[in-house]
Amino acid sequence: MSVTILIVDDEKNTREGLSIALEEEYEVYMASGADEAFNLMEAETFDIVLTDLRMVGKSGLKVIDRAITLPNRPICIMMTAYGNVETAVEAMRRGAFDFLTKPVSLEKLEILIKRALQSRRIEAENVVLHERLDKKYSFDGIVGNSTGLIDVLDKVKLVAPSKATVLLEGETGTGKELVAQAIHQNSNRARQAFVPVHCAALAANLLESELFGHEKGAYTGASERRIGRFEAAGGGTLFLDEIGEIDSATQVKLLRFLETRSFERLGSSKPIQVDVRLVCATNRNLTEMAKRGEFREDLLYRLNVITIHLPPLRERREDLPLLLNHYIDSFAEENELPPIDLTEGAIKVLRDYRWPGNIRELRNFCENTVVLKRGNELTEYDLDPKYHNQSETSTDEEPQSLSSSPTLRKEENEKRLLRNALIKVNGNRTHAAELMGISRRTLHRKLIKWPELDIHK
Repeated sequence: MSVTILIVDDEKNTREGLSIALEEEYEVYMASGADEAFNLMEAETFDIVLTDLRMVGKSGLKVIDRAITLPNRPICIMMTAYGNVETAVEAMRRGAFDFLTKPVSLEKLEILIKRALQSRRIEAENVVLHERLDKKYSFDGIVGNSTGLIDVLDKVKLVAPSKATVLLEGETGTGKELVAQAIHQNSNRARQAFVPVHCAALAANLLESELFGHEKGAYTGASERRIGRFEAAGGGTLFLDEIGEIDSATQVKLLRFLETRSFERLGSSKPIQVDVRLVCATNRNLTEMAKRGEFREDLLYRLNVITIHLPPLRERREDLPLLLNHYIDSFAEENELPPIDLTEGAIKVLRDYRWPGNIRELRNFCENTVVLKRGNELTEYDLDPKYHNQSETSTDEEPQSLSSSPTLRKEENEKRLLRNALIKVNGNRTHAAELMGISRRTLHRKLIKWPELDIHK
C-alpha cells in the first residue's frame, strides 16, 4: 500500500514543485489552503501532512490542530521561513513531528519523511508488541484449573494493581518469572519496563554494580558511568530472581532502598530517587536462612509484605493434560509440524511422574516430543524408562506397587522396543523383526498378545 502525502501551501509553484519531486515514490495530494486541506482530510486518509506555516486565511497551525484530531492521525511536518522558527517549535509542541525551513531542501525533506515513516512503524510495532504481551501474560494465558493454581491467580489479581512488594516462593521451574510478568502486565506499570535480574548468575562483586550502577572510576575497569537495573526499571517493575543468593553488602543496600526508595551508585554519595515496584522470587526458605544468619531478618520483613507460594507440578496433577496439550500444540505450531496426540496410557504415566523440574521440564519434554517423534501419536510405550520407573522417585514410605516388579518392568521395556521398531520401519513387520533380532512369526505372536502396539491398527 503506497504512502499518501498531503501538501498544503498557498504558493502554487512550491506545492507543485514538491509534488513533482515526491510523486514518483508517494501518492501526493495538494491543497492551496487550510479549508481545502480540511476537506481532503475528511475525504481521504493521509500518512503525512506537509504544510506551510503562513498562508492566506488560516495558518498551518490550524491544519496541524485539525490533523491531530483525526482517527488515523497523520504525521505532520511544518514548513516555515527562517524568521518563523519559534512558531514552528510551537507547532511541534502542538503535535507536529518536525519542521523544515524554506527554501526546502528536497534531500532533507526525503530524509525527514523516511524518518517519520520509520517512527510510525516503530510505534505500530510497539502497539502490537504490547498487545501480544498483554495476551501472553494475561491471567487467561496461565494454563491450569487446579485448586492450587486458582488460589495463586486469585491472589495475583488482588496484588497486581497495588504498589506492594511481592515475594514469590516455589521450586525451580514452577513459573515464578511468568507470574512476576503477569503481576507487571496487569498493573498500571504495564507500559513501562519489566527488568529481570537473575541474582544467582552474577558474582557478588558484580551484583551490586549491576543493580545500582557505578560512576566512572568507582573501581578498576569502570571507564564510564553506568546506570543500574534500578534506574533502568524506573516507573516499571524490577524482578529479582533467586533473591536468597545475594551477598550481605547488597542486602544492606536493598534494605535501604526499600526503606527510602533511594540508592547511590557505586562511587557516588548522591542519592537517586526512583519509582520502582519490586517483585522477588526464591526457591529457598528465607526464614530458615534468616535464623542461620545467612539472610538479614529486617530485609526479610521488608520483602515479605505479600508472599505467594507457587505449587510444584506434582501438586497440580489435574492440570497435566491441559499443560501437555498446550505446549505440544504450541511447539508444533512454532516448528510448523503436525500436532501429536497423547493416548490415555501415556497421559496416565506422565501424571504419575513426579516432574522434579516442574513446568520447565514439562516444556522441554513437549518440545522434544514434537521435534523427534515419528508418527502422530504418543503412547506409554514411546516414553523413556524414567517416566515409568516411579519406584526411583517415590518416597521410602510409599509401598512398592506390583507395577515395579522385575517381571512387569521387563515386559514394559519389551513393549517399548517393539513399538519403536515398528515406528522406525513405518509398520513393516518383516523389517521390525529384523531390527529386534527375532523371527517374523515371533513378532506376529507378540502383536496378537499386544495389539495396541500395532501402528496400523
